[in-house]
Amino acid sequence: MNSIQEKQIFKPFTGNTFRFSCHKGIVCFTECCAKLRLILTPYDILRMKNRLKLTSDQFLELYTDTIIDNNSRFPMVKLKMSGEQEQACPFVTNDGCSIYEDRPEACRLYPVGRASAMVDGEKDARQRFFMVAESHCQGFQEKRRWVLDDWMNHEGVKEYRSMNDQWLGIITSPKSLGPEKHLPQKHQMFFMASYNLDKFRDFLFKSGFFDRFQVDSDLKEKLHRNDTILMLFAFDWLKFSLFGEKTIQLKS
Repeated sequence: MNSIQEKQIFKPFTGNTFRFSCHKGIVCFTECCAKLRLILTPYDILRMKNRLKLTSDQFLELYTDTIIDNNSRFPMVKLKMSGEQEQACPFVTNDGCSIYEDRPEACRLYPVGRASAMVDGEKDARQRFFMVAESHCQGFQEKRRWVLDDWMNHEGVKEYRSMNDQWLGIITSPKSLGPEKHLPQKHQMFFMASYNLDKFRDFLFKSGFFDRFQVDSDLKEKLHRNDTILMLFAFDWLKFSLFGEKTIQLKS
């Protein structure tokens, strides 16, 4: 997609309301669920793998591709499209999304887009919104009018945002990763803690981690059985292991 095409599709969000509705009776239903370059966040993956009752390894193998390029400081994971010609989302059906209640944040926001970044010392992400006005979409011709905040509440965006923004602070951090010779190991740690919670749990419980770090028994029990708490702990671990932040305490 060139810059002219991007300007035609991604339009500034003006005002605080927009018209939109998507339903099975609309002629373009599910057309937006193809040829996606959908980057998945840790919370996206957590919800999807648990919905599908898959291990982290199984989900990553079946449904994702890993992206390593110069545009990103860390390896990213994107949703793998199905079919050589169709390039459709693997979860789309004639009736819509088969994992609708656990779909990724970007799908929940559509046709709104969000650009965001965390700034050190600030609790909330700085963000701006824009409209994704794809030419095929007839949803903008529907009568339903939304206030932006109501749209995000309706689509369950705020829960995802509260989880994903903590990870966003890691991937957009300007802090040094240290000597270049340590980068491969740090990238491996980032990938495991971000995307493979099963392996991260093994890392905690099948190594000497709890002999070296202060983790109370109540939290340790939650890490064993609760994926969301495990993910949030993984974010603290990444801040410690990548940047040297004092988010986890060593035993004296």
